[in-house]
Amino acid sequence: MGAITFVTTVAIFFCLKWTVLPANPVTANIVAVLVSTILSYVLNREWSFAERGGRPKHHEAALFFGVAGVGLALNQVPLWVSRYVLDFRTPDTSFLVENVADFISGAILGTLMATAFRWWAMRRFVFVPSGIQPAPLGLRETTVELNHD
Repeated sequence: MGAITFVTTVAIFFCLKWTVLPANPVTANIVAVLVSTILSYVLNREWSFAERGGRPKHHEAALFFGVAGVGLALNQVPLWVSRYVLDFRTPDTSFLVENVADFISGAILGTLMATAFRWWAMRRFVFVPSGIQPAPLGLRETTVELNHD
């Protein structure tokens, strides 16, 4: 699942960056991550966390996209730093160096940071096992017996 969304993100990012958004790589990456986030929700819900589901679907979706929004912001930090702090962009560097830096910062580092956060947050807050009440941030999980009388 992660490989599918990674390839989707990279393909959309570079397609947009090299065509309609050449001056706005962070925007191109945001669009790519948004499209992949929608795909990720479907894949997570139907495949990775299919056996979980302690919340109503609309609540789960809202939490998923909230967590994904934080992940999207985290994903942009390395690309933004590479571009606007370290200045890895043409004409200050070659086309090849710019694109390698964009790939490493946006696709590799950004994805790793966002994935680590999303994996933790999805398991902790979104796709909780049935019968488990998720704990507030920073507190231990507790098991709640559900009586269906």
